[in-house]
Amino acid sequence: MRAVNSQKILLIDSDPKHAEALNETAIITGGERATIECAGTLASGLERLGGPAVGAVFLNLFLPDSSGMDTLDRVVVATCAPIVVLGGAGDEAVCTEAMSRGAHDYLLEGRLDSYSFVRTARNVLERERAQQKLLLERERAQVTLNSIGDGVVSTDIWGRVTYLNAVAEEMTGWTSREAAGRALAEVFEIVDGTEHNACPNPVEAAMRQDHAVRVTPNCQLVRRDGQVLEIENCTAPIHDRNRRVTGTVLVFHDVSIARELVLKMSHLAQHDPLTDLPNRVLFRDRLTQAISWAHRNRGLLAVLFLDLDGFKQMNDSLGHIIGDKMLLSVAARISGCLRKSDTVSRQGGDEFVVLLPEVTHAADAAISAAKIINELRRPHHLGEHRLNMTASIGLSTYPFDGEDAETLIKNADTAMYHAKQCGRDNYQFFHKKMNLRNAERHSLEGQLRFALERNEFLLHYQPKVNLSTGTVTSAEALVRWQHPERGLLLPAQFLAIAEESGLMLPLGRWVMHEVCRQMRAWMDAGLPAVPVAVNISSEEFRGERFVESISLALKSERLDAHYLELELTETVLMWHAESSERTLEKLKAAGVRMAVDDFGTGYSSLSHLMRFAIDAFKLDESFVRNIVSSSDDAPVVSAVIGMGKSLRHRVIAKGVETPEQFAFLRAQGCDEGQGYFFNRPMLPAQFEKLLANDTHQSQLSADVRSSADA
Repeated sequence: MRAVNSQKILLIDSDPKHAEALNETAIITGGERATIECAGTLASGLERLGGPAVGAVFLNLFLPDSSGMDTLDRVVVATCAPIVVLGGAGDEAVCTEAMSRGAHDYLLEGRLDSYSFVRTARNVLERERAQQKLLLERERAQVTLNSIGDGVVSTDIWGRVTYLNAVAEEMTGWTSREAAGRALAEVFEIVDGTEHNACPNPVEAAMRQDHAVRVTPNCQLVRRDGQVLEIENCTAPIHDRNRRVTGTVLVFHDVSIARELVLKMSHLAQHDPLTDLPNRVLFRDRLTQAISWAHRNRGLLAVLFLDLDGFKQMNDSLGHIIGDKMLLSVAARISGCLRKSDTVSRQGGDEFVVLLPEVTHAADAAISAAKIINELRRPHHLGEHRLNMTASIGLSTYPFDGEDAETLIKNADTAMYHAKQCGRDNYQFFHKKMNLRNAERHSLEGQLRFALERNEFLLHYQPKVNLSTGTVTSAEALVRWQHPERGLLLPAQFLAIAEESGLMLPLGRWVMHEVCRQMRAWMDAGLPAVPVAVNISSEEFRGERFVESISLALKSERLDAHYLELELTETVLMWHAESSERTLEKLKAAGVRMAVDDFGTGYSSLSHLMRFAIDAFKLDESFVRNIVSSSDDAPVVSAVIGMGKSLRHRVIAKGVETPEQFAFLRAQGCDEGQGYFFNRPMLPAQFEKLLANDTHQSQLSADVRSSADA
């Protein structure tokens, strides 16, 4: 088809009035006058259409040598220019049919005046100009399609491939030349990624519905070489200038990486990043579904809440890398104890929750809990470390201990805390009395917050004794809570609550100032001065102003620093060895004495301890308790005492309660002892009498020597 000339109009009509009307008016298009040519017969008109292109044709359907639709059909074949049909007053039906067969517009007798001709001609020519512009833009679009990042495939109306751009060639494995004329299904083979069945042909749907169509979700493209790509696709019909569908265009792109990322993000949102176990979100969903199933089938299910014993101390002393390895080992062992239908979830930290969705009896859950506990007891080999780890487990069952996920988890958690209180390394079933104890604990926490303001805390002092002479060398300050309703509470009854409630810092500051005040009062009273030891929590030691607060307490009471001894556990010291070393050096430079408390129960090594500016080891009472009856503990105690001597550190034994323990420690060269064998913790007034009564001191020394000789 030739390009049209918008400045020429051809009138094929035998009526001279129509030619006169058209010629009388200047038809301006694009600023120039159009040239009017006339033909009185179809034959002469077709002959003219074989020459230079025209911009529009005005055609009378009823000519001397032709009439009706045959006239229009022959002109449509001869030109691509727009055609305006001219008809009589009663020919509207014929003209309407002509429109459906290729005519662009029509004029009826009675409206064939100069104005109508001009208006119609301008409309037709402007429309043609727009279509010519559209064709040019389409050619430019063809160039663009070869440079975009999406694959593009076009087909004809029969679904045969007519074009592939470079990206489509790469993704399908077909070249445009090879694919031309082939059925789309052969070149563009797509399957459902879920069912792996062939997807519906998008071309047929786009042409049938005459609008854009997207392929089914999870669509996959099978390349020519058999490789599969995840794709997203949109197919739209292609229209000619007459709005007739002539084919389709498919635009698609590779979403393999995007879909993989979505799946990964979805997995991460529901799984613990360290252990890859279900997290609390996924666990609650599975538990809720299991409850629904149990409710419909009148079944039972169990929830196990597991917390590792002493994990924080191990993690702080050996570092997070070893801690993470331990969690991975624990997760693997728990999973190995369960069925495929069970779910184990890491809730966070060292807490794990297990769902047993199908249990016949509560005893079945107990069997699983016991199996997990026994499995976790076996040593964990983590690189060069061989570590022991135990767990406390609480159990709740549906429907007896709760009918929703939140209640079952909460009650299992409560039972787990009861297992901790029962000595750890065991499991406990939930029962309602535990909620009462839990409420009581929360009540105690609320009262603890006001205990300092109400001056309800007090200190007891337990002497430390020189094992050779029996004289009092120092004392340890031990905090007590004089509860207005419950009486005197020991540290085991409230210190853990204070740590969890963030109250250790204010309580620790009070203890430090009270110890310094009391020592100054004894000195001012003329009593013999002995150092007093104070236990320091990890939260205090890690505080930014810890050293400053110690200096302030000493300065406020005009007390020499060597009268104060700080006791820190191995775990506290090893939390961050480098910062601990710097802090200890500052305190040592100020004159404060330092002791490692509960020595032998942490995860430190001798090489680490030698770096620290410490003065004494306090041997943990668990070793002292069995030195006479156990063949394993006695060599350990002897070795620790010998190590302390070689490092020129004092060695202090805690928990000395029998003459046999005292005799063994004295024989091994242990420097000092502390325990009920010598004195129980006592009120300040009682300790004053001990310091003031030289006779009592002498008698204590004599008793000690007598016990040793016996």
